[in-house]
Amino acid sequence: MQKSEAFDRIIADYLQQIAGLDLVRRADRLGIAVEGRQAVIPFFGFDHRVTPEGVVGPGGRPASHAVSVILFKYLLLCPDAAPTGEEWVTYKDFKDAAPFVEGFLNTAERPVAKDFAGRSGELESACRRLGGRQAALGMTADLVVRFAALPKVPLALVFNDLDADFPAACTLLFQRSAQGYLDMECLAMCAMVMARWLRHHAADPPPWESGVGLL
Repeated sequence: MQKSEAFDRIIADYLQQIAGLDLVRRADRLGIAVEGRQAVIPFFGFDHRVTPEGVVGPGGRPASHAVSVILFKYLLLCPDAAPTGEEWVTYKDFKDAAPFVEGFLNTAERPVAKDFAGRSGELESACRRLGGRQAALGMTADLVVRFAALPKVPLALVFNDLDADFPAACTLLFQRSAQGYLDMECLAMCAMVMARWLRHHAADPPPWESGVGLL
């Protein structure tokens, strides 16, 4: 089976599951809007629409496979009550993260550190374009930015630029409650997509306007 065919089957299966959901009952718990049969979900500051036919991103372009899966799972895993745990933790601190930690490092934290070494000002600008805002969070670093990856899933980027003694380093943090909204694979995918979008948002125009394919 071709990769694209496998992806199409995965999306079709999710759409079938989504069709049976009561979106209105999930709206307040997930911080989303419902318009008819569509769920409007902000993802890193950009509205995406989950429709019976698929996920539509900014500019009316179809969302990528990764983004579509994240949004489907956000709807499907909606908790009955708000999860607790506002403390910030690293990805590896989550109980079920172990199988995905190396991939998380290789597709999210390490690429951001590499892409923006010596370019902290450009990183700050790219973060703003994804809705990121500087936040103290009780941490000392060259740049600390908080994002709303999803309405109930904040993500923090902690960046220290290179200097004479150390290379650039990036750490991504989630609130512990994030594990109540998404599984570990999807949390890692959120970070992966963010890293890719930051790279492209460091230049104008945004990737979906320039025709650049997104994860």
